[in-house]
Amino acid sequence: MQHIFEEHESEVRGYCRSFPAVFASAKGAWMTDTEGRRYLDFFCGAGVLNYGHNPDRLKQALMAYLMRDGITHTLDMYSEAKGQFIERFQQLVLQPRGLSYKLQFPGPTGTNAVEAALKLARKVTGREQVVSFTNAFHGMSLGSLAVTGNSFKRAGAGVPLNHATFMPFDGYMGSDTDTLDYFESVLADNGSGTQHPAAVILETVQAEGGVNVASADWLRRLREITQRHGIVLIVDDIQVGCGRTGGFFSFEEASIVPDIVTLSKSLSGYGLPLALVLIKPELDQWTPGEHNGTFRGHCPAFVTATAALEYWRDTQLQEAVASKATLVQTRLQRMLQQHGIKGTVRGRGLIQGVEFADAGLAQRVSKACFEAGLVIETAGINDQVLKLLPSLTIREGELAQGLDIIDQGLQQALDDGLRRAA
Repeated sequence: MQHIFEEHESEVRGYCRSFPAVFASAKGAWMTDTEGRRYLDFFCGAGVLNYGHNPDRLKQALMAYLMRDGITHTLDMYSEAKGQFIERFQQLVLQPRGLSYKLQFPGPTGTNAVEAALKLARKVTGREQVVSFTNAFHGMSLGSLAVTGNSFKRAGAGVPLNHATFMPFDGYMGSDTDTLDYFESVLADNGSGTQHPAAVILETVQAEGGVNVASADWLRRLREITQRHGIVLIVDDIQVGCGRTGGFFSFEEASIVPDIVTLSKSLSGYGLPLALVLIKPELDQWTPGEHNGTFRGHCPAFVTATAALEYWRDTQLQEAVASKATLVQTRLQRMLQQHGIKGTVRGRGLIQGVEFADAGLAQRVSKACFEAGLVIETAGINDQVLKLLPSLTIREGELAQGLDIIDQGLQQALDDGLRRAA
């Protein structure tokens, strides 16, 4: 069947080149192709499937809604499904954390949520410039690309990407340099050539950028700087929110409250498109229809998102993520030591990465893992980081099985390298 895609689908397709199988079904942590071969999934739709494939709780809610002819599409008209999601989100996510946000439903993609956040920050402040960070990734539409660091993706725009200034992310200039000192100097210096920004946008863990982790102290200081200078702080939690780092929001560990938060990917919990912008009430200065989207009322996604929020009725999932994160970090560190490889393990929760000193090793390991039945991607500007995104609900035995395959894939990649060098 692969020839159908190769003959008729655009050359823009990407992940299928790394994972050349035709998938037919999936359950939990596993995917099955049309030949009946099973693959353990450490990719999870780039962070879309935090609760695994086809979780029963969500599937049952969705099927019941569809079978009673629940309304599917409502734009931003009121619907029972949306109302139930809003009520549950307030009850299980915002209120327990002492957060007060208005909820905006843009078009159902992460990049649309980012576009809305940037537009609103500019509207509220009357300023144009937005500060982003080195190695950031915020989406593929023009506004999101302007605050994305990857030069390959930026070049695809075909037009100048303006009104964005890049600052060094935490650790970008080495452990001895506090990058926020530089940021503060730029803000304070009228000769810096940098306009006073409307907003700062960041990922607390840069997922596509190479699993780069901002420390809690760095985040707290950034929040203080933005508050002092009247700058809107936008946290892009599209990939690392919804429990990926442990807490529902990735910024919880730092005890900060952003002005705007963007969510998508695992928000619906089922792979159905859904995005959300959380806005401090005093910043909700939109006029009706000023930002909209045809599919912002996708009711089946509201249904599964509401069901997914039941995972957050207690701390059981968060505690499980912390335990599994320790298992992953310990095993990855041991692999580097046992194979005598130079590299760095980093991450939070169940987003973990290994940056190898040999920049090409991550891709070779990913390929060997796929051949052995594990789907795992790479990240970083040169694909130099092996990136682990298992589902949060994966069983520990399955997690250990996947780590065993990585260990074997690493050995195979090393052996292949030696044979090529001989």
